[in-house]
Amino acid sequence: MATNAKTRKAARYAVPVAVAGVAAATVAMVPAFANSGGPDLPKVTAQQLIEKIAASDVQQLSGSAKISTDLGLPKLASGLLGGTGVSGGSANPEDKIAQLANGSHTLRVAADGPDRQKLTFVDGKDEYSLVHNGADVWGYDSKANEVWHEKNPGAAGKDDKKTADRLGGASPQQLAQDVLKAAGPTTDVSVGETAQVAGRDSYQLVLKPKQSGTTVGSVKIAVDAKNGVPLRVQLLAAEGGKPIVDAGFTKVDFAKPSADTFAFTAPKGAKVTEGAAEAGKDGRGKEFKGLDSFPGLDALTGGMGGKGGETKVLGEGWATIARIDTGAGKGLQDLEKSANDKDAPKQAKQFLDSLGGKVNGKFGEGRVFKTRLVNALITDDGKVYVGAVTKDALVQAADADK
Repeated sequence: MATNAKTRKAARYAVPVAVAGVAAATVAMVPAFANSGGPDLPKVTAQQLIEKIAASDVQQLSGSAKISTDLGLPKLASGLLGGTGVSGGSANPEDKIAQLANGSHTLRVAADGPDRQKLTFVDGKDEYSLVHNGADVWGYDSKANEVWHEKNPGAAGKDDKKTADRLGGASPQQLAQDVLKAAGPTTDVSVGETAQVAGRDSYQLVLKPKQSGTTVGSVKIAVDAKNGVPLRVQLLAAEGGKPIVDAGFTKVDFAKPSADTFAFTAPKGAKVTEGAAEAGKDGRGKEFKGLDSFPGLDALTGGMGGKGGETKVLGEGWATIARIDTGAGKGLQDLEKSANDKDAPKQAKQFLDSLGGKVNGKFGEGRVFKTRLVNALITDDGKVYVGAVTKDALVQAADADK
């Protein structure tokens, strides 16, 4: 794999809401059969169920979905991620999708092929809508009365991956496809109990890591028994408790949505911002924006991807760890001093306060930012090790990498 491809893949490990699709490196084809825990459905093997998902050609649907995320974030970090709301402050979809890393959100969903999709985030009386209609992508925040607009970089009539990522990244379908896309020998797969999701009879595909040291216990994908569409994805923690991520349809209709569903005109008086079609001007690419999910980390290190910054992938599958050499030239003590400086951004001090106790190893000394899913170790020489792995796994990786 090329170095730049590894860098892009590793960067995603810092995005808690996307880890369900990246850390679940995947499927050894283990035959298993559905039991009678739900609707009485014909028995299928895991291989057959995966083939059913792959063969699904459903491109038109509408309905409602709910996504709940419980990362166990420190209170300060949770607040910096924006609480449970997704409306107010900015119409940029990058900011809105990042807020799905915390709390529960209700969405209205519509799709009509690769050229027309719509997601509306409904939290209280305010709404945020993201609409792809041909050559245009629109974001609208009703509370702020702000509009974000970008011309689709791909020609109208063609599937634009970036738009699909924005519009589908929060959907059960896209989460399931991300999980299965990373298929490999690090996972046991079976068919679990049948279920009813959004009133539809469903099989459940269950993926479990073979590797030790990961924070992931399993991923469960509910698959529509008739048409193979993933209806729900649940990411369960190795430590138990309620799901880390639970994203599923609560209502779904596979009829063609009306054309006016995807029509959008900026409301009178709304502030309209034209988005850039290319990567961020900082040269890092937008994928590194996920590092903002560790509030203050970027401020402490002087900017990920700054001069001399490098990312290296360690391990594979569920136990993959990204080592980020910030290039900031700061040790842990320097970072602590920087965070306590009177001119330091408040996010830097809040991030430092959210860190756990110090850890030691052959690598030297460091401190750990801990969640139920993604953990990060920042060392005394300014390196960051991050992945969906335990604190001990991070320490072992840092020792072996010394």
